[in-house]
Amino acid sequence: MSEVSSNPSLAVNTSQAESSNGRRIDWFRILPFILLHVACVCVLFVGVSWFAVGLAVFMYVARMFFVTAFYHRYFSHRSFKTARLTQFILAWLGCTAAQRGPMWWAAHHRKHHIYSDQDPDVHSPTIRGLLWSHMGWFLTRENFHTDLTMVRDWKRYPEIRFLNRFDWLPVVILGTGIFLLGEVVGRSFPSLETNGWQALVWGFVVSTIVMYHATYTINSLAHRFGRKRFDTKDDSRNNWFLAILTLGEGWHNNHHHYPASVRQGFYWWEVDITWYVLWVMSKLGLIWDLRPVPRHALNRNRISKKPPGGAP
Repeated sequence: MSEVSSNPSLAVNTSQAESSNGRRIDWFRILPFILLHVACVCVLFVGVSWFAVGLAVFMYVARMFFVTAFYHRYFSHRSFKTARLTQFILAWLGCTAAQRGPMWWAAHHRKHHIYSDQDPDVHSPTIRGLLWSHMGWFLTRENFHTDLTMVRDWKRYPEIRFLNRFDWLPVVILGTGIFLLGEVVGRSFPSLETNGWQALVWGFVVSTIVMYHATYTINSLAHRFGRKRFDTKDDSRNNWFLAILTLGEGWHNNHHHYPASVRQGFYWWEVDITWYVLWVMSKLGLIWDLRPVPRHALNRNRISKKPPGGAP
């Protein structure tokens, strides 16, 4: 019999030590994340142009949509359907946001919904604090690997497993493409005063960092600030400002009330840009079977009175 198994108190201490180690920041592994933040200083050296700023805004909006529509509403909640080839393209586009692979993202998010603001929820600001919920949790060894038990539905697609394993590949290709775009535009249209390095810093580095922290606010700020329409047994809130910032994700209390819906702004005045684009994609035949918000769900477990206006 081993020393640990023969000594219960030692077994408990060993388990606690392993848990503690799992929560430590993995500094070596997150070095690219740190360097990306530091690289923002390069704006002082590459300068600025209207083209560079416009490219940064475009890349922010496009990749925020890829995360909210594809990683979140499709791979995490399967709130619509699409063809297998399109599914691979959606996963590839999601990877360009540099937020790990689609299976990793979906696995953590599904677990969050099961245990929202309870101890197993690794990014609950209520339990672990605002900064940890915002970005500390994914910097650890414990949360680096993909929990395949949470994404059994995606395991049967080898192409999705490939992207989950090599999630950096679309990021590298995107960064290279942005650099080349800047070089081509700079040489073809000198009046725009841009070049490859400027395009890379603004179009990739700056837009990625801003997109990162805007995305993280849903884990942190959307569980602290805003209004609760539904009693969801967690601290999720609706926050109109975060909804604008994240193309609709800020209607977080709505989402926790009925996660399966493709639409998170339940009413017409709740701006949900991701939903609008997905609706257009459905009209083009790229996706289908968009899951609506059932009328009965709009009145179930309400805290506030039903607002005026029609239901979606």
